[in-house]
Amino acid sequence: MKDINKLKKLPLWELLTDEEKELIEKNIHNTTLKKGELIPKKSESCFGIILVKKGSLRVHIISEDGREVTLYRIKEGEMCTLSSSCVLDAITFEVHIEAEENTEIINVPSNIFKRIMEENIYVKAFMYEGIAARFSDVMWIMQQILFAGIDNRIAVFLIKESEEIGKDKIKITHEQLAKYIGSAREVVSRMLKYFEQEGFVSLGRGSIEIVDKNELVKIAR
Repeated sequence: MKDINKLKKLPLWELLTDEEKELIEKNIHNTTLKKGELIPKKSESCFGIILVKKGSLRVHIISEDGREVTLYRIKEGEMCTLSSSCVLDAITFEVHIEAEENTEIINVPSNIFKRIMEENIYVKAFMYEGIAARFSDVMWIMQQILFAGIDNRIAVFLIKESEEIGKDKIKITHEQLAKYIGSAREVVSRMLKYFEQEGFVSLGRGSIEIVDKNELVKIAR
C-alpha cells in the first residue's frame, strides 16, 4: 500500500481509469539495486516504467570508444521512462541506467504499461511530454560537450551539484566526474589539480570541496 501511495502522488495517476489503476496495483514490483548495477540487465531488454523510491539513477550513453556521457539523473520520487524502449516506440537509441547508490525502485512491467498507453491517449501524451522535457536536458548536455571548455564544464557541474546537495563538499571521484561531463579521467584530474593550485577547490580522497565559489562562477559563465 505504501508503494501505491507513492504512485498516487504522480500526475500520471489522475489520468488513469479505475480499471487501469487496479491493473497497476496488481502488477507493480519492488526491486533493490546495488550501487553500480545497471538496468535493464542484459537478460531484460525491456524492463518497464520505473519510479525511484529511494536513492538515485544515472541515465547515460556510451560512445564507440567506450566514453560515457551522462544525460541526466533520476532522484527519489521521479519517474524514468527510458527504461522501456518497447513501451515508447520513438526511443530508438540505446541508453544505460545505473544505480548511483544502493537504490530502491518501483517497477511497472512494460507489457502492462504498453497496454495502458494503447488504450489511454492521455497517458500516452503524458509520457511523450515527459520525454520532450528530458530532451531539453539532453540538448544542454550535448551543447556543453560540443562547445564548452573542460574548465567550464567542471565548474558548472560543481556549482550545480553543490547547490543541489546544499554543501560545498561533494563526495565524488575524478572518474565519476569524468563520466558525468563526458570527458577522460586524466583530463578532469589535471583541471581539478589546476583549480586546487589556484585556490578554487580542495581535493580529498573521493571528494571535492569548493573553496572559492565566486571564481568558479566566473569560469562557469
